[in-house]
Amino acid sequence: MNYDSGSIGVTMDVAKFEASPVGVLVPISGTDAYLRRGYKHVAFCPNPLPHNVPLSLRTHKLLGEAERGIGRLDASVKQLPNPALLVRPTLYREAVATSALEGTYAPLAEVFEADLLEERQRSHEVREILNYVAAAERGLMLIETRPICASLVSELQAILVRGTRGDGFDAGQIRTGQVYIGERGLGIESSRFVPPPAGQILIEGVSEWEKWINEEDDLPLVAKVALAHYQFETLHPFSDGNGRLGRLIVVLQLIAAEALGFPVLNLSPWLEARKESYKDHMLAVSASGDFDPWVAFFAEAVIAQADDAVRRITLIMQIRQRMLDDLRAERARGVVLEIVDDLVAYPIITPSRAASLHGVTYPPANSAIERLVRLGHLREVTGGSYGRIFASDALMLAVEGQLLDDES
Repeated sequence: MNYDSGSIGVTMDVAKFEASPVGVLVPISGTDAYLRRGYKHVAFCPNPLPHNVPLSLRTHKLLGEAERGIGRLDASVKQLPNPALLVRPTLYREAVATSALEGTYAPLAEVFEADLLEERQRSHEVREILNYVAAAERGLMLIETRPICASLVSELQAILVRGTRGDGFDAGQIRTGQVYIGERGLGIESSRFVPPPAGQILIEGVSEWEKWINEEDDLPLVAKVALAHYQFETLHPFSDGNGRLGRLIVVLQLIAAEALGFPVLNLSPWLEARKESYKDHMLAVSASGDFDPWVAFFAEAVIAQADDAVRRITLIMQIRQRMLDDLRAERARGVVLEIVDDLVAYPIITPSRAASLHGVTYPPANSAIERLVRLGHLREVTGGSYGRIFASDALMLAVEGQLLDDES
């Protein structure tokens, strides 16, 4: 039996779920290996998702704003000289926030720096966060030729939990044991929510989710993504990583639907700040069958984060232009100008990495970085004479979503 710490201190109200119009309770029993005792309880099994969902006029308005926000974001990215440069910092920011939602914390700068370290030098938290980046990159490649389906998300789950406590015998497979959301020491009876039992019920639930997510219907795209996310989290199909994987699927859906050309929408920072509301809204759907408040909440997340992404992209490009203007004022030429573009994707960099990226030797790359230091665009963060690491404070603030004083 596995648990998800999720929200603790609130016990599942069985009576509310008994009356749910969108699922049923089934009896479960087994042995809790952690507490070394048997248990008897109930699990909630969601019905297949509907193709028509009653939504309020307010929610329809929010959905329209969300889709327009996604459109503005996509348009702003496509106007950039090299949109792909934004993918790496966006994925890293999402990786940090989505992991924090599940209780794994590391500063964004530390995660960027970890790319410059050997595997053994990275902390457990950073390795887990970088697993998300690897899973996202793999997912983006896979959806170019495959639909979002159970086999695809299973492959991504195996990458997500690799080398972590969730890397068990069933990694990359639909779980074969019971899970619950609550505090391990209190047991399943005191859990906040119990997803479907392993076996045929869960397998059929995942199969229905897979079919539904790929079927044509008249649901607004953001509403469809919100419903798919609710269902995935309610099924909790894997022993570990369901939250992070579910939020990754959100971005993959938007790209597969061609609403976004690049994965530049970060929902997790907004959700992390509203962690309890996020989980409460999904729990309320299972209890009441009313999807409207959840869809409205999800649309608000998209609106806020699409606008935030446009602002950050604008700021990043302003910082890039300032660097280029300063260099051109000095009649700079060659690799130093190319390194400025690298800094968008690699706001923490070394001369060795810069040399490797541009196929030059160490001396010209090192001279270029020293020039950017002299102009105030880079700062050495190591202080050593070998293996020196440099950071662009301005770009790090922009990637993290913080406005500089002179831009606010």
